Amino acid sequence: MPVDIPEGEISQAVVGSSAPFPATHPESQPLPWSLRDLGLFLLFAPLALVFANLAVLASYYVLRSLLAWGNPVGSLQHNTFFLLVFQLVFQGLLLGFVYSLVVIHHRRPFWSGLNWRRPSLGQTLWFTLGGIVLAFTIQWAPNLLPETRTFPLQQMFNSPAAGYAIGAYSILVAPWAEEVLFRGFLFGIFARRASLWFAIVATALLFGGLHVPEYWGAWNHVLLISLVGLTFSLARGLTGSLAPSVILHLAYNTSLIAGLFFQTQGFQNFK
Repeated sequence: MPVDIPEGEISQAVVGSSAPFPATHPESQPLPWSLRDLGLFLLFAPLALVFANLAVLASYYVLRSLLAWGNPVGSLQHNTFFLLVFQLVFQGLLLGFVYSLVVIHHRRPFWSGLNWRRPSLGQTLWFTLGGIVLAFTIQWAPNLLPETRTFPLQQMFNSPAAGYAIGAYSILVAPWAEEVLFRGFLFGIFARRASLWFAIVATALLFGGLHVPEYWGAWNHVLLISLVGLTFSLARGLTGSLAPSVILHLAYNTSLIAGLFFQTQGFQNFK
């Protein structure tokens, strides 16, 4: 008969008693996630996708008439600001759903329910340094797979304003939203209902899959972003805390955006 070992105890067995986030911490006890929770999320996600599209399109129609915007609706799929607003609405709906599951259904504080444990200053510095090193490693990694010259994410950097908007989203929103959804919610379910290593691999693959549309055709970048996701998932699994993956992700994105800022003379030259 299989034994249901809490995630915190699994991480303790993997990394030993010297783990930077001891599994005996009172907030390390995982939520009793069920397959029903995952099923509800999978039902809600496509509905949220449709609603986000409709809501942003409806808002655009209203603002277009009020502000006399000339952009045709057909061009919105290539409009950086429209795509970022859509992402904000869609991810906001998903985060709201996860929040309701943790706080209302399971009656736990949101962050501790997702196994967030406040890191010390030293731990924060180490994970920040790790994110910076990871960014430089990925930036200078050799091409392992054939890829197209340009890809959708590259094409979104089509003006200085677009560069600043993407940079702000990548630093202020993406690390928090993506880590809560992948390494917080989904990781918690997979670790409890399957195993720690399944959670690590599955969330890394899902994270890579999320970014496929952005890097379509640039398969080398898809491979690299999947390896980045694996690094974040390993940090989450081996420490038993959500904080390391958030810090790594934040430092990684900030380093990439800062590097691009200087390479393009302040988002002025993308050629």
